[in-house]
Amino acid sequence: MTNNPLHNLNHSMKYFTVVINVLAVTIITTSCGNVKNFQYLQGSFDSVRLSKVEIPEPVIQKGDLLAITVYSDDPLATAAVTRQAGGISTSPLAFSTENSSSSSLGSVGSGYLVDQRGYLQLYKLDPIGVEGLTKYQLADTLEYFYTKKDLLKNPYVEVRFLNYKITVIGEVGRPGPFTVPTDKISAFEAIGLAGDITASGRRDNVLVVREINGVRTFGHLNLQDPNVFLSPYYYLQQNDMVVVDVAKNKAAVNNQSTMQYVSLGATLLSITAVFISIFRR
Repeated sequence: MTNNPLHNLNHSMKYFTVVINVLAVTIITTSCGNVKNFQYLQGSFDSVRLSKVEIPEPVIQKGDLLAITVYSDDPLATAAVTRQAGGISTSPLAFSTENSSSSSLGSVGSGYLVDQRGYLQLYKLDPIGVEGLTKYQLADTLEYFYTKKDLLKNPYVEVRFLNYKITVIGEVGRPGPFTVPTDKISAFEAIGLAGDITASGRRDNVLVVREINGVRTFGHLNLQDPNVFLSPYYYLQQNDMVVVDVAKNKAAVNNQSTMQYVSLGATLLSITAVFISIFRR
């Protein structure tokens, strides 16, 4: 029988096509089979129910550093009751009279520290138990005492956190503590700050550890479920710790990457073998 080069070329091309199709299916299957494991907020959304956003107000805890700004009708009286008295305040006090009606107790880098008993000491006032109060409740309390003690006329107080910090650890890109310039941060924002969850991290069971008034609580967030927005742990509070656990399929994920490289290598070898076969004939 005469060896037909054209027949051999057609046979080789058919073999080449079959090999490419098989390997392509293998690569697609191994690389895309578990895409849902990496997706957030899967499923349908109840837009009416989820549109009602309730952001819990963070409460003051032991060790918090607070900046307090006091206003009143009398700038001299305001400066007098907010000045630092030696041995009374728990941290350096800074105040400014640029605005003639206000003085500031604490500024960025300084402030008043809530002690380990949960108390705050301010000049001219008795120690105040502040643990568990919101910043607005503390502001109302200070206004009440300044008025009751006849220290200020029409006082107005603003309170803000200077050390609002959360910690994200586990299977994320950049684990560690993060200082937040505001007192509102969601779980998704925290995960974003930490460089997102890695391919081997669990998105369906993120742990939030929270301590309030000496009581430690634990919340679990399923970031793949749209109802996560309704969880009381979705919005974090200062000093919360977010723990992203490792998925059980971490080894499988690693093997998946290996299989992709193996498949790619097999494809290249097959192509090379086909062309060698063609040119040898």
